[in-house]
Amino acid sequence: MVVVKSKRELHLMHDGEPFRTYKVALGARPTGHKERQGDNRTPEGQYVLDRRNPGSRFYKSIHISYPNADDRSAARARGVDPGGLIMIHGLAPEIRDLGPDHRLWDWTNGCIAVTNREMDEIWGFIDMGTPIEIRP
Repeated sequence: MVVVKSKRELHLMHDGEPFRTYKVALGARPTGHKERQGDNRTPEGQYVLDRRNPGSRFYKSIHISYPNADDRSAARARGVDPGGLIMIHGLAPEIRDLGPDHRLWDWTNGCIAVTNREMDEIWGFIDMGTPIEIRP
């Protein structure tokens, strides 16, 4: 999986080529790498999709392995909490009816949001342990 923040795109990859592309909403402060809890940024770098939550408040969610060792070290050097619970997820019940219009603004706390239908597709394609690269 590759996410390109500047294009607001999530690509599902097979043999190095995208086979599905989804438009996404990101953290409310999308520019730059996540540095600390509460900065509303979506991290950048190499991570792994490491667990699913079928009962998530945001429809379904897949956890991204942020923070990694480098993120924790950088946060420790700054004396801050790196944050966590970064997910790919669908829409919360109160905005479910927005459908694709949810992408008109970046509204998450650092997660990557798609429509519920798109989340169902991604859920079906992704295995736990799938690498994810999040690019600026």
